[in-house]
Amino acid sequence: MIRATKTEAGGLAQVEFDHVVLDFDARYRRRTVMCTEGGLEFLLDLERAQRLRHGELLVLEDGRRIRVEGATELLAQIHCAVTGGLTRIAWHLGNRHLPVMLMEQYIRIRRDHVIEEMVVGLGGSITPVRTVFEPERGAYAGGHKHDLDDGG
Repeated sequence: MIRATKTEAGGLAQVEFDHVVLDFDARYRRRTVMCTEGGLEFLLDLERAQRLRHGELLVLEDGRRIRVEGATELLAQIHCAVTGGLTRIAWHLGNRHLPVMLMEQYIRIRRDHVIEEMVVGLGGSITPVRTVFEPERGAYAGGHKHDLDDGG
């Protein structure tokens, strides 16, 4: 079975052979068998477990590249009309070590009725949205920018 042993940033210079569609949980991997949308079965065999990013490329041993696509998931988009309210909500989410997508006007989290009740109790509002979940990497994981902002 052919293996993918490294990753690289996606871009226009590389030509992708195929792609895999993975939700947030399935994008944290080190070693597992995967199947592309075109039907190629391959072994993801990375040196260490890592979060595969939407748009990233998996490099097969023969040089072909498989693009990682994040699956769309039902998320909670958090807004707050109160000045400073979104910052306060972000602090509470961070205090619970939840993965979050931080945007200028809103925060996105995975759906969780307990957390959503907390957000509403803090003055926030929730709008369900279906999109790719690509949370912040964290302070020690390197830089990150959101390519998925749809302005929503």
